[in-house]
Amino acid sequence: MDTINPDILASANDLLLQVTAFIHSLVLPSRLFQVGLVLVLFLAATLIRNVAAPRVEAYLRGLEGVPLQRMRIYAILKRRIRGISFVILSWVAVGVIEQLSIYPSRRYLVVIAATVATAWVLIGLVTRVIRNPFLRRVVTWAGWIYVTLQYTGFLGAATDFLDSLGITLGDVRVTVLGVLRALVVSAVLISAARMITQTITRRLAKNNDISPSVGVLAVKLVQIVMYSAAAYLGLKALGFDLTGLAVLSGAIGVGLGFGLQKVVSNLVSGVIILMDESIKPGDVISIGDTFGWIASLGARYVSVVTRDGREYLIPNEDLITGQVVNWSHSSDLVRLDINFGTSYSDDPHAVRRVAAEAARSVPRVLKTSDPVCHVTGFGDSSVDYVLRFWISDPREGLTNVRGQVFLALWDAFKREGFTIPFPQREVLMLNPTAPRPDAGKELDGRDWTPPTNADMGRAASSER
Repeated sequence: MDTINPDILASANDLLLQVTAFIHSLVLPSRLFQVGLVLVLFLAATLIRNVAAPRVEAYLRGLEGVPLQRMRIYAILKRRIRGISFVILSWVAVGVIEQLSIYPSRRYLVVIAATVATAWVLIGLVTRVIRNPFLRRVVTWAGWIYVTLQYTGFLGAATDFLDSLGITLGDVRVTVLGVLRALVVSAVLISAARMITQTITRRLAKNNDISPSVGVLAVKLVQIVMYSAAAYLGLKALGFDLTGLAVLSGAIGVGLGFGLQKVVSNLVSGVIILMDESIKPGDVISIGDTFGWIASLGARYVSVVTRDGREYLIPNEDLITGQVVNWSHSSDLVRLDINFGTSYSDDPHAVRRVAAEAARSVPRVLKTSDPVCHVTGFGDSSVDYVLRFWISDPREGLTNVRGQVFLALWDAFKREGFTIPFPQREVLMLNPTAPRPDAGKELDGRDWTPPTNADMGRAASSER
Protein backbone atom coordinates (compact mmCIF):
# COMPACT_ATOMS: atom_id res chain seq x y z
CA MET A 1 0.00 0.00 0.00
CA ASP A 2 1.38 3.39 -1.03
CA THR A 3 2.12 5.86 1.75
CA ILE A 4 1.31 9.56 1.66
CA ASN A 5 4.21 11.90 1.03
CA PRO A 6 5.54 13.20 4.38
CA ASP A 7 5.82 16.72 2.94
CA ILE A 8 2.08 16.73 2.24
CA LEU A 9 1.31 15.59 5.78
CA ALA A 10 3.62 18.20 7.30
CA SER A 11 2.24 21.11 5.24
CA ALA A 12 -1.36 20.00 5.83
CA ASN A 13 -0.72 19.72 9.57
CA ASP A 14 0.84 23.19 9.66
CA LEU A 15 -2.12 24.73 7.81
CA LEU A 16 -4.60 22.92 10.06
CA LEU A 17 -2.85 24.17 13.20
CA GLN A 18 -2.98 27.77 11.99
CA VAL A 19 -6.66 27.54 11.08
CA THR A 20 -7.47 25.90 14.44
CA ALA A 21 -5.59 28.60 16.35
CA PHE A 22 -7.42 31.32 14.44
CA ILE A 23 -10.82 29.75 15.15
CA HIS A 24 -9.98 29.37 18.85
CA SER A 25 -9.03 33.05 18.99
CA LEU A 26 -12.51 33.99 17.82
CA VAL A 27 -14.13 32.71 21.04
CA LEU A 28 -12.30 35.23 23.17
CA PRO A 29 -14.68 37.86 24.62
CA SER A 30 -13.06 40.75 22.76
CA ARG A 31 -13.08 38.77 19.49
CA LEU A 32 -16.70 37.66 19.88
CA PHE A 33 -17.71 41.31 20.15
CA GLN A 34 -15.81 42.10 16.92
CA VAL A 35 -17.35 39.10 15.11
CA GLY A 36 -20.80 40.28 16.14
CA LEU A 37 -19.97 43.83 15.06
CA VAL A 38 -18.81 42.63 11.62
CA LEU A 39 -22.06 40.67 11.17
CA VAL A 40 -24.11 43.72 12.17
CA LEU A 41 -22.18 45.89 9.71
CA PHE A 42 -22.79 43.34 6.96
CA LEU A 43 -26.53 43.27 7.69
CA ALA A 44 -26.58 47.09 7.69
CA ALA A 45 -24.81 47.14 4.31
CA THR A 46 -27.36 44.63 2.96
CA LEU A 47 -30.21 46.84 4.16
CA ILE A 48 -28.65 49.87 2.49
CA ARG A 49 -28.34 47.90 -0.73
CA ASN A 50 -31.99 46.82 -0.65
CA VAL A 51 -33.17 50.38 -0.08
CA ALA A 52 -30.79 52.25 -2.39
CA ALA A 53 -30.54 49.86 -5.36
CA PRO A 54 -34.11 50.36 -6.69
CA ARG A 55 -33.82 54.14 -6.38
CA VAL A 56 -30.45 54.21 -8.13
CA GLU A 57 -31.81 52.02 -10.93
CA ALA A 58 -34.82 54.31 -11.37
CA TYR A 59 -32.49 57.31 -11.49
CA LEU A 60 -30.29 55.66 -14.12
CA ARG A 61 -33.31 54.81 -16.28
CA GLY A 62 -34.31 58.46 -16.27
CA LEU A 63 -30.96 59.67 -17.56
CA GLU A 64 -30.82 60.72 -21.20
CA GLY A 65 -27.88 61.60 -23.39
CA VAL A 66 -25.34 59.95 -21.07
CA PRO A 67 -22.47 58.16 -22.88
CA LEU A 68 -22.68 54.38 -22.89
CA GLN A 69 -19.32 53.96 -21.12
CA ARG A 70 -20.45 56.16 -18.23
CA MET A 71 -23.72 54.24 -17.95
CA ARG A 72 -21.73 51.01 -17.65
CA ILE A 73 -19.70 52.52 -14.80
CA TYR A 74 -22.90 53.53 -13.02
CA ALA A 75 -24.31 50.02 -13.45
CA ILE A 76 -21.14 48.43 -12.06
CA LEU A 77 -21.21 50.68 -9.00
CA LYS A 78 -24.92 49.93 -8.47
CA ARG A 79 -24.21 46.20 -8.26
CA ARG A 80 -21.57 46.86 -5.60
CA ILE A 81 -23.57 49.08 -3.28
CA ARG A 82 -23.45 46.48 -0.49
CA GLY A 83 -19.67 46.00 -0.73
CA ILE A 84 -18.97 49.74 -0.84
CA SER A 85 -21.36 50.36 2.06
CA PHE A 86 -19.72 47.61 4.13
CA VAL A 87 -16.26 49.07 3.49
CA ILE A 88 -17.36 52.55 4.56
CA LEU A 89 -19.18 51.28 7.69
CA SER A 90 -16.22 49.04 8.64
CA TRP A 91 -13.65 51.83 8.48
CA VAL A 92 -15.97 54.13 10.40
CA ALA A 93 -16.30 51.41 13.06
CA VAL A 94 -12.50 51.03 13.16
CA GLY A 95 -12.13 54.77 13.75
CA VAL A 96 -14.75 54.79 16.52
CA ILE A 97 -13.19 51.80 18.31
CA GLU A 98 -9.77 53.41 18.03
CA GLN A 99 -11.08 56.54 19.76
CA LEU A 100 -12.80 54.54 22.54
CA SER A 101 -10.01 52.02 23.30
CA ILE A 102 -6.23 52.12 23.47
CA TYR A 103 -5.84 48.40 22.84
CA PRO A 104 -5.26 47.42 19.17
CA SER A 105 -6.68 43.96 19.85
CA ARG A 106 -10.10 45.56 20.33
CA ARG A 107 -10.30 46.30 16.61
CA TYR A 108 -8.13 43.49 15.15
CA LEU A 109 -10.89 41.52 13.39
CA VAL A 110 -12.72 44.65 12.27
CA VAL A 111 -9.53 45.94 10.63
CA ILE A 112 -9.02 42.59 8.87
CA ALA A 113 -12.64 42.57 7.67
CA ALA A 114 -12.43 46.19 6.46
CA THR A 115 -9.09 45.58 4.68
CA VAL A 116 -10.23 42.38 2.97
CA ALA A 117 -13.55 43.95 1.93
CA THR A 118 -11.73 46.97 0.50
CA ALA A 119 -9.41 44.71 -1.49
CA TRP A 120 -12.38 42.66 -2.73
CA VAL A 121 -14.23 45.75 -3.95
CA LEU A 122 -11.15 47.14 -5.70
CA ILE A 123 -10.39 43.79 -7.37
CA GLY A 124 -14.01 43.52 -8.53
CA LEU A 125 -13.86 46.99 -10.06
CA VAL A 126 -10.45 46.58 -11.70
CA THR A 127 -11.24 43.21 -13.27
CA ARG A 128 -14.28 44.65 -15.04
CA VAL A 129 -11.92 45.81 -17.77
CA ILE A 130 -11.51 42.13 -18.73
CA ARG A 131 -14.19 41.50 -21.35
CA ASN A 132 -14.01 37.69 -21.41
CA PRO A 133 -16.26 36.35 -18.59
CA PHE A 134 -14.15 33.23 -17.93
CA LEU A 135 -10.85 35.10 -17.74
CA ARG A 136 -12.43 37.79 -15.58
CA ARG A 137 -13.77 35.15 -13.19
CA VAL A 138 -10.39 33.41 -12.91
CA VAL A 139 -8.51 36.64 -12.15
CA THR A 140 -11.18 37.89 -9.74
CA TRP A 141 -11.35 34.73 -7.65
CA ALA A 142 -7.57 34.39 -7.63
CA GLY A 143 -7.24 37.96 -6.36
CA TRP A 144 -9.91 37.48 -3.70
CA ILE A 145 -8.34 34.27 -2.40
CA TYR A 146 -4.86 35.77 -2.37
CA VAL A 147 -5.75 38.90 -0.40
CA THR A 148 -7.88 36.90 2.04
CA LEU A 149 -5.05 34.48 2.80
CA GLN A 150 -2.54 37.34 2.93
CA TYR A 151 -4.40 39.46 5.49
CA THR A 152 -5.55 36.53 7.60
CA GLY A 153 -2.00 35.13 7.85
CA PHE A 154 -2.64 31.81 6.08
CA LEU A 155 -0.81 32.57 2.84
CA GLY A 156 2.50 30.87 3.69
CA ALA A 157 0.93 27.67 5.03
CA ALA A 158 -1.56 27.47 2.14
CA THR A 159 1.23 27.99 -0.39
CA ASP A 160 3.33 25.20 1.14
CA PHE A 161 0.36 22.84 1.18
CA LEU A 162 -0.59 23.49 -2.48
CA ASP A 163 3.06 23.20 -3.50
CA SER A 164 3.28 19.77 -1.87
CA LEU A 165 0.36 18.46 -3.95
CA GLY A 166 1.60 17.42 -7.36
CA ILE A 167 2.89 14.76 -9.67
CA THR A 168 6.25 14.19 -11.34
CA LEU A 169 6.43 13.97 -15.13
CA GLY A 170 9.96 12.98 -16.03
CA ASP A 171 12.21 15.73 -14.74
CA VAL A 172 9.32 18.14 -14.19
CA ARG A 173 7.12 18.28 -11.09
CA VAL A 174 3.67 19.74 -11.68
CA THR A 175 2.00 21.02 -8.50
CA VAL A 176 -1.42 22.43 -7.77
CA LEU A 177 0.19 25.73 -6.87
CA GLY A 178 2.01 25.82 -10.23
CA VAL A 179 -1.20 25.08 -12.15
CA LEU A 180 -3.08 27.83 -10.32
CA ARG A 181 -0.23 30.26 -10.82
CA ALA A 182 -0.06 29.39 -14.53
CA LEU A 183 -3.81 29.90 -14.94
CA VAL A 184 -3.70 33.29 -13.27
CA VAL A 185 -0.60 34.46 -15.16
CA SER A 186 -2.00 33.30 -18.52
CA ALA A 187 -5.39 34.87 -17.83
CA VAL A 188 -3.82 38.21 -16.88
CA LEU A 189 -1.52 38.25 -19.92
CA ILE A 190 -4.26 37.23 -22.36
CA SER A 191 -6.54 39.91 -20.93
CA ALA A 192 -3.74 42.45 -21.19
CA ALA A 193 -3.10 41.37 -24.78
CA ARG A 194 -6.73 41.93 -25.69
CA MET A 195 -6.86 45.31 -23.99
CA ILE A 196 -3.62 46.48 -25.63
CA THR A 197 -4.80 45.21 -29.02
CA GLN A 198 -8.12 47.02 -28.75
CA THR A 199 -6.39 50.22 -27.64
CA ILE A 200 -3.89 50.08 -30.50
CA THR A 201 -6.68 49.36 -32.99
CA ARG A 202 -8.66 52.41 -31.85
CA ARG A 203 -5.57 54.65 -31.92
CA LEU A 204 -4.54 53.50 -35.38
CA ALA A 205 -8.07 53.93 -36.72
CA LYS A 206 -7.91 57.62 -35.73
CA ASN A 207 -4.42 58.14 -37.20
CA ASN A 208 -4.71 59.14 -40.85
CA ASP A 209 -0.93 59.01 -41.35
CA ILE A 210 -0.88 55.20 -41.03
CA SER A 211 -2.42 53.09 -43.79
CA PRO A 212 -5.02 50.49 -42.79
CA SER A 213 -2.81 47.58 -43.86
CA VAL A 214 0.09 48.78 -41.70
CA GLY A 215 -2.34 49.20 -38.80
CA VAL A 216 -3.60 45.64 -39.19
CA LEU A 217 -0.02 44.36 -39.38
CA ALA A 218 0.91 46.19 -36.16
CA VAL A 219 -2.12 44.75 -34.36
CA LYS A 220 -1.27 41.23 -35.54
CA LEU A 221 2.33 41.57 -34.36
CA VAL A 222 1.20 42.77 -30.92
CA GLN A 223 -1.22 39.84 -30.67
CA ILE A 224 1.51 37.35 -31.59
CA VAL A 225 3.96 38.79 -29.07
CA MET A 226 1.45 39.01 -26.21
CA TYR A 227 -0.10 35.59 -26.74
CA SER A 228 3.34 33.99 -27.13
CA ALA A 229 4.43 35.65 -23.89
CA ALA A 230 1.29 34.34 -22.17
CA ALA A 231 2.01 30.79 -23.32
CA TYR A 232 5.72 31.04 -22.44
CA LEU A 233 5.20 32.43 -18.93
CA GLY A 234 2.35 30.00 -18.30
CA LEU A 235 4.62 27.05 -19.08
CA LYS A 236 7.40 28.59 -16.98
CA ALA A 237 4.98 28.92 -14.06
CA LEU A 238 4.22 25.22 -14.35
CA GLY A 239 7.95 24.48 -14.11
CA PHE A 240 8.53 23.15 -17.63
CA ASP A 241 12.03 23.37 -19.08
CA LEU A 242 11.44 25.14 -22.36
CA THR A 243 14.78 24.05 -23.79
CA GLY A 244 13.12 20.74 -24.54
CA LEU A 245 10.83 22.43 -27.02
CA ALA A 246 13.47 21.99 -29.73
CA VAL A 247 12.30 18.43 -30.27
CA LEU A 248 8.69 19.61 -30.36
CA SER A 249 9.51 22.32 -32.88
CA GLY A 250 11.20 19.70 -35.09
CA ALA A 251 8.09 17.54 -34.96
CA ILE A 252 5.96 20.53 -35.81
CA GLY A 253 8.21 21.28 -38.79
CA VAL A 254 7.72 17.73 -40.10
CA GLY A 255 3.99 18.09 -39.66
CA LEU A 256 4.02 21.36 -41.54
CA GLY A 257 5.90 19.75 -44.38
CA PHE A 258 3.28 17.00 -44.79
CA GLY A 259 -0.11 18.40 -43.91
CA LEU A 260 -0.09 22.11 -43.24
CA GLN A 261 1.38 23.55 -46.43
CA LYS A 262 -1.78 25.44 -47.28
CA VAL A 263 -2.17 26.80 -43.76
CA VAL A 264 1.42 28.07 -43.64
CA SER A 265 1.14 29.39 -47.19
CA ASN A 266 -1.94 31.39 -46.27
CA LEU A 267 -0.28 32.74 -43.13
CA VAL A 268 2.84 33.82 -45.00
CA SER A 269 0.72 35.27 -47.81
CA GLY A 270 -1.25 37.26 -45.25
CA VAL A 271 1.95 38.77 -43.85
CA ILE A 272 3.12 39.63 -47.39
CA ILE A 273 -0.21 41.31 -48.18
CA LEU A 274 0.03 43.41 -45.03
CA MET A 275 3.62 44.40 -45.71
CA ASP A 276 3.37 45.33 -49.40
CA GLU A 277 -0.01 47.06 -48.92
CA SER A 278 -1.33 45.64 -52.18
CA ILE A 279 -4.80 45.51 -50.66
CA LYS A 280 -6.18 47.05 -47.49
CA PRO A 281 -9.52 47.23 -45.67
CA GLY A 282 -12.01 49.29 -47.67
CA ASP A 283 -10.48 48.56 -51.08
CA VAL A 284 -12.83 47.49 -53.87
CA ILE A 285 -11.49 44.41 -55.64
CA SER A 286 -12.49 41.91 -58.28
CA ILE A 287 -11.18 38.35 -58.15
CA GLY A 288 -12.74 35.89 -60.54
CA ASP A 289 -16.51 36.41 -60.48
CA THR A 290 -16.39 38.07 -57.05
CA PHE A 291 -16.69 41.86 -56.86
CA GLY A 292 -16.87 43.67 -53.52
CA TRP A 293 -14.98 45.60 -50.89
CA ILE A 294 -12.56 44.24 -48.29
CA ALA A 295 -14.14 44.14 -44.84
CA SER A 296 -11.19 42.71 -42.90
CA LEU A 297 -7.79 41.10 -43.32
CA GLY A 298 -7.35 37.87 -41.39
CA ALA A 299 -4.36 35.65 -40.72
CA ARG A 300 -5.70 32.99 -43.11
CA TYR A 301 -8.22 34.71 -45.34
CA VAL A 302 -9.56 38.05 -46.56
CA SER A 303 -13.22 38.90 -46.03
CA VAL A 304 -14.83 40.43 -49.13
CA VAL A 305 -18.41 41.72 -48.90
CA THR A 306 -20.37 41.96 -52.15
CA ARG A 307 -23.21 44.31 -53.04
CA ASP A 308 -25.82 41.60 -52.38
CA GLY A 309 -24.65 41.18 -48.78
CA ARG A 310 -22.67 37.99 -49.26
CA GLU A 311 -19.34 37.70 -47.48
CA TYR A 312 -16.65 35.70 -49.28
CA LEU A 313 -13.67 34.37 -47.31
CA ILE A 314 -10.89 34.28 -49.90
CA PRO A 315 -7.63 32.52 -48.89
CA ASN A 316 -4.63 34.81 -48.81
CA GLU A 317 -2.73 32.53 -51.17
CA ASP A 318 -5.28 33.17 -53.94
CA LEU A 319 -4.67 36.90 -53.66
CA ILE A 320 -0.91 36.40 -53.98
CA THR A 321 -0.84 33.87 -56.82
CA GLY A 322 -3.95 34.95 -58.76
CA GLN A 323 -4.90 38.05 -60.69
CA VAL A 324 -6.71 40.62 -58.58
CA VAL A 325 -8.25 43.85 -59.84
CA ASN A 326 -7.97 46.51 -57.15
CA TRP A 327 -10.27 49.34 -58.18
CA SER A 328 -9.00 51.64 -55.42
CA HIS A 329 -5.37 50.62 -54.91
CA SER A 330 -3.63 53.95 -55.51
CA SER A 331 -6.68 56.07 -56.30
CA ASP A 332 -10.44 55.89 -55.87
CA LEU A 333 -10.98 57.20 -59.42
CA VAL A 334 -12.47 54.59 -61.76
CA ARG A 335 -13.28 55.04 -65.46
CA LEU A 336 -16.28 53.22 -66.89
CA ASP A 337 -17.13 52.65 -70.58
CA ILE A 338 -20.57 52.31 -72.17
CA ASN A 339 -21.02 51.13 -75.75
CA PHE A 340 -24.11 52.04 -77.80
CA GLY A 341 -25.15 52.77 -81.36
CA THR A 342 -27.48 55.16 -83.22
CA SER A 343 -29.02 55.25 -86.66
CA TYR A 344 -27.08 56.46 -89.70
CA SER A 345 -29.64 59.22 -90.10
CA ASP A 346 -28.56 60.88 -86.83
CA ASP A 347 -25.80 63.49 -86.80
CA PRO A 348 -22.72 61.93 -85.05
CA HIS A 349 -21.56 65.32 -83.78
CA ALA A 350 -24.90 65.93 -82.07
CA VAL A 351 -24.98 62.36 -80.69
CA ARG A 352 -21.55 62.82 -79.07
CA ARG A 353 -22.54 66.13 -77.48
CA VAL A 354 -25.89 64.84 -76.17
CA ALA A 355 -24.33 61.64 -74.78
CA ALA A 356 -21.69 63.60 -72.84
CA GLU A 357 -24.34 65.94 -71.43
CA ALA A 358 -26.49 62.97 -70.40
CA ALA A 359 -23.57 61.44 -68.50
CA ARG A 360 -22.93 64.73 -66.70
CA SER A 361 -26.50 64.76 -65.41
CA VAL A 362 -25.89 61.61 -63.30
CA PRO A 363 -24.92 62.64 -59.73
CA ARG A 364 -22.16 60.02 -59.23
CA VAL A 365 -20.36 60.93 -62.46
CA LEU A 366 -17.44 63.25 -61.76
CA LYS A 367 -17.70 66.72 -63.21
CA THR A 368 -13.98 67.42 -62.79
CA SER A 369 -13.11 64.67 -65.30
CA ASP A 370 -15.47 65.55 -68.13
CA PRO A 371 -17.24 62.59 -69.84
CA VAL A 372 -16.26 62.02 -73.46
CA CYS A 373 -17.94 60.19 -76.33
CA HIS A 374 -16.11 58.80 -79.38
CA VAL A 375 -17.14 57.10 -82.59
CA THR A 376 -15.67 53.59 -82.65
CA GLY A 377 -16.89 52.30 -86.00
CA PHE A 378 -19.59 51.96 -88.62
CA GLY A 379 -21.59 48.82 -88.00
CA ASP A 380 -23.99 46.88 -90.15
CA SER A 381 -27.01 48.83 -88.96
CA SER A 382 -25.67 51.59 -86.68
CA VAL A 383 -22.90 54.04 -85.97
CA ASP A 384 -21.06 52.67 -82.91
CA TYR A 385 -19.98 54.91 -80.02
CA VAL A 386 -18.23 54.54 -76.65
CA LEU A 387 -19.11 56.84 -73.73
CA ARG A 388 -16.41 57.19 -71.06
CA PHE A 389 -16.89 58.77 -67.63
CA TRP A 390 -15.25 58.70 -64.19
CA ILE A 391 -16.52 57.95 -60.69
CA SER A 392 -14.80 58.22 -57.30
CA ASP A 393 -16.89 55.80 -55.22
CA PRO A 394 -16.52 52.27 -56.66
CA ARG A 395 -17.61 50.83 -53.32
CA GLU A 396 -21.14 52.07 -54.06
CA GLY A 397 -21.31 49.76 -57.08
CA LEU A 398 -20.63 49.86 -60.81
CA THR A 399 -23.71 48.30 -62.37
CA ASN A 400 -26.07 50.82 -60.80
CA VAL A 401 -24.17 53.85 -62.09
CA ARG A 402 -24.02 52.31 -65.56
CA GLY A 403 -27.76 51.82 -65.40
CA GLN A 404 -28.29 55.46 -64.42
CA VAL A 405 -26.19 56.62 -67.38
CA PHE A 406 -28.10 54.34 -69.76
CA LEU A 407 -31.40 55.81 -68.53
CA ALA A 408 -30.02 59.33 -68.99
CA LEU A 409 -29.03 58.41 -72.56
CA TRP A 410 -32.50 57.00 -73.23
CA ASP A 411 -34.21 60.19 -72.01
CA ALA A 412 -31.81 62.41 -73.98
CA PHE A 413 -32.25 60.39 -77.21
CA LYS A 414 -36.03 60.50 -76.84
CA ARG A 415 -35.87 64.24 -76.38
CA GLU A 416 -33.56 64.83 -79.36
CA GLY A 417 -35.27 62.33 -81.65
CA PHE A 418 -32.27 60.01 -82.01
CA THR A 419 -33.03 56.38 -82.79
CA ILE A 420 -31.31 53.24 -81.61
CA PRO A 421 -31.40 50.72 -84.50
CA PHE A 422 -32.10 47.07 -84.00
CA PRO A 423 -31.83 44.14 -86.44
CA GLN A 424 -34.80 43.74 -88.81
CA ARG A 425 -35.70 40.76 -91.02
CA GLU A 426 -37.65 40.79 -94.31
CA VAL A 427 -39.36 37.70 -95.83
CA LEU A 428 -39.55 37.69 -99.70
CA MET A 429 -42.11 35.45 -101.50
CA LEU A 430 -40.27 34.15 -104.58
CA ASN A 431 -43.47 32.70 -106.33
CA PRO A 432 -46.52 34.55 -105.05
CA THR A 433 -48.79 33.21 -107.90
CA ALA A 434 -48.46 29.49 -107.03
CA PRO A 435 -51.79 27.61 -107.67
CA ARG A 436 -54.04 26.81 -104.74
CA PRO A 437 -55.28 23.25 -104.14
CA ASP A 438 -58.64 24.12 -105.69
CA ALA A 439 -57.30 26.20 -108.54
CA GLY A 440 -57.92 23.61 -111.37
CA LYS A 441 -56.16 20.75 -113.03
CA GLU A 442 -52.54 19.88 -113.63
CA LEU A 443 -50.99 20.04 -117.12
CA ASP A 444 -51.70 16.37 -117.81
CA GLY A 445 -55.45 16.98 -117.51
CA ARG A 446 -56.06 15.11 -114.25
CA ASP A 447 -57.67 16.64 -111.18
CA TRP A 448 -55.13 17.81 -108.64
CA THR A 449 -55.31 16.25 -105.22
CA PRO A 450 -52.94 16.87 -102.34
CA PRO A 451 -50.38 14.07 -101.86
CA THR A 452 -50.86 11.62 -99.01
CA ASN A 453 -48.24 10.44 -96.54
CA ALA A 454 -47.89 7.16 -98.43
CA ASP A 455 -47.23 9.01 -101.68
CA MET A 456 -44.57 11.12 -100.01
CA GLY A 457 -42.94 7.99 -98.57
CA ARG A 458 -42.83 6.27 -101.97
CA ALA A 459 -41.36 9.40 -103.53
CA ALA A 460 -38.63 9.50 -100.93
CA SER A 461 -37.85 5.79 -101.50
CA SER A 462 -37.57 6.30 -105.22
CA GLU A 463 -35.16 9.22 -104.70
CA ARG A 464 -32.95 7.00 -102.55
